[in-house]
Amino acid sequence: MQKPLINLHQRLHFLTKKHIFFALYLLLLLALIQLHHQHKKSLISHEVMRTKAEDGSAGRANMKCDFSKGKWIRNKAKPIYNGTSCGTIKEGQNCMANGRPDTGYLHWQWQPAACDLHPFHPSLFLTLIQNKHLAFVGDSLARNQLESLMCLLSTVSQPELIYSSGDDNKFKRWAFPSYNATVSHFWSPLLVKHVEKEPSLGKNHNKLYMDSVDERWARELDEIDIVVFSAGHWFLLPAIYYDSAGGDVLGCHYCPEFNYTEIGFFDIFRKSLRIALNEVKRRSRRIRSEKLVVLTTFSPAHFEGEWNNAGACSKMEPFKEGEKKMEYMDGEMRRIGVEEVRRGNDVEEEKNGRVKYEVVDVTELALMRGDGHPGAYMNPFPYAQGYKERLQNDCVHWCLPGPIDTWNQILLEIIKSWK
Repeated sequence: MQKPLINLHQRLHFLTKKHIFFALYLLLLLALIQLHHQHKKSLISHEVMRTKAEDGSAGRANMKCDFSKGKWIRNKAKPIYNGTSCGTIKEGQNCMANGRPDTGYLHWQWQPAACDLHPFHPSLFLTLIQNKHLAFVGDSLARNQLESLMCLLSTVSQPELIYSSGDDNKFKRWAFPSYNATVSHFWSPLLVKHVEKEPSLGKNHNKLYMDSVDERWARELDEIDIVVFSAGHWFLLPAIYYDSAGGDVLGCHYCPEFNYTEIGFFDIFRKSLRIALNEVKRRSRRIRSEKLVVLTTFSPAHFEGEWNNAGACSKMEPFKEGEKKMEYMDGEMRRIGVEEVRRGNDVEEEKNGRVKYEVVDVTELALMRGDGHPGAYMNPFPYAQGYKERLQNDCVHWCLPGPIDTWNQILLEIIKSWK
């Protein structure tokens, strides 16, 4: 009669040993996971500190630098990518491949007045956005900056295109699998809900609805960690402003054929920026997530005369300090952007918010670089058949490689500070 009792004791003893072993296994697994996370953090910290040491800046790590003031100085070093090594350059900005004969525009670096701007470190940038989603939102200059960044990053890790949609592939997404990092571009030149003009259909005005954000980018915000806004030039175009879809007309910009009040575009630009910045804040509070929001300020154009005149922007060196005066409009667009970012930060600090707002303030340093645009070399070998009096020029966007790579050097410094 004692045998069943002995078997029961043996079974209980076996189960107890099994449970202890399983518990120890779980504890070991949790410890390994914790060590893995600490190791990843250590790698990021080590990479940041290594870069600071290389740049001789370890003692000034917390210094707040104003990158917007300074001068362009000559730099003999070659860009880290070129027109053939990078596959994401838009054809119209590939000045080298299109036959631009001079290369002097490639050998300048921005020297801030009160600090240093460190060289771009692609591996550090990718380490900082590991397990994150970085999105550029705005117009073709946002795309220009994005394509510069992709070229810089591709020198250490090739991106994989995982999504492309829209006319001229205006919505794109890439992945860097080894870093679990995602980089996207959302075409939204007016940031708020809008209908773009279609001159071929007789629709010569953009329509802006000032009560809501453009959901084409906003609906993705829950999955985005860093947003870079860059918009401005589309606000200069003829437009009609509505208080809402199907609502009343608030006014217009350059609409002589309509009986609407001309109200310009400065206030509309400010309101559109505020709506966009507030939307990031609103949705981040809803899901309790931390986000970095960056605004790249307005980048001046450099047309000299008509856009289709030969040599509309044929300068071969930067303007010297004080040589080029900033136009009122360029200065106002910059001022509005900086003020709205400052306002966003003030509100967040009052409410202990999770969103950090920063500015890549490039208006003044871009103003000096009339030599950095494609000009006639937006077209392949434009003078192959001889000189032409009339030729389309691009004096708005930037050659790749070119001055716009500096925008991403500043962006890297901002992300380092945020991390």
